[in-house]
Amino acid sequence: MTKLFTRLLDSRFFALVRKEFNQILGSKQTLILLIFPPTIQMLIYGFALNPDVHYLKLGIVDYAHTYESREFISSLTQNNIFVVEKYMHTSVDLGEQVRQGKITAGLVIPPEFSRDLSTDKTAEVQILVDAVDANTAGIAQGYLAQMIAQYNRRISSDRTPPLINPQTIFLYNPGLTSSWFFIPGVLGLVLTLISSLVSSVTVVREKDTGTLEQLLMTRAAAWEILLAKFVPLFVLLMGDVILALSIGKVIFNVPFRGSVPLFLTLSALYLFVGIGIGVMLATICATQQQVVLTSFFINLPLIQLSGAIAPIDSMPIFLKYLSLLNPLRRQLS
Repeated sequence: MTKLFTRLLDSRFFALVRKEFNQILGSKQTLILLIFPPTIQMLIYGFALNPDVHYLKLGIVDYAHTYESREFISSLTQNNIFVVEKYMHTSVDLGEQVRQGKITAGLVIPPEFSRDLSTDKTAEVQILVDAVDANTAGIAQGYLAQMIAQYNRRISSDRTPPLINPQTIFLYNPGLTSSWFFIPGVLGLVLTLISSLVSSVTVVREKDTGTLEQLLMTRAAAWEILLAKFVPLFVLLMGDVILALSIGKVIFNVPFRGSVPLFLTLSALYLFVGIGIGVMLATICATQQQVVLTSFFINLPLIQLSGAIAPIDSMPIFLKYLSLLNPLRRQLS
């Protein structure tokens, strides 16, 4: 066993691997690509892709001025999704505030609000939503509808017992914490971008300096040169996997439930996919600038069709079938 290990250390392949390690560790550009982008991308994507909204500005016009209307307003602002920005006297003033973008949504409570509730009539309220940002408008409208439905259930339960009382149990994410869904997706995005970019830039740099041609002129086989070039990258990229996993655990409080060795094994397999994409980019590109530009045309479709940003079920049927060829989708699932 000792002789076998000694022969391995003295082999041509190990000498090439050691050369590549020394070359990568001596390259500040490669080290920066391996350390800083994963950290920055995890933090930026983790916070920026959070769909939860808080403290949306709500304008109020209360024509009723009763206990019931004040209780209704309080029910809309008790969970910090909405905050009352301003009380206005007329609905015209409210519409002007929405038009100027000073508030996200406006609520108009009519004078007969309390009377309708006390006589078991349907009390109507008007909601104005700034729909310039369609995404925020949809979220605001959804939250308002949900909170009004909760208020309706509360006041109706005081009068008649409900015929059906659903008990909802949220599996795997009981707190509905959005970071538990987005951070694993961001981890896959980071692995795709970093592994493909670093491997392609490394090979293209060798082509620019002529080192690759010199290695091909030696007695080393082509597979030895290629494999020795990517073994150090693979080891360092596995460090990126552990780094990204630590950021998700420490900063975003994403729990890890399952087998750590299995996760690392599957992540290692996916790194070969990213490195393979990088080798393909290095083959068709002559300079590092071409690699960066071409990677956008490959990595962006992989990200968009992975299901990490938009649900695959909402995509057109031909994109659903196309996403089956996406390795990033397999990594996320």
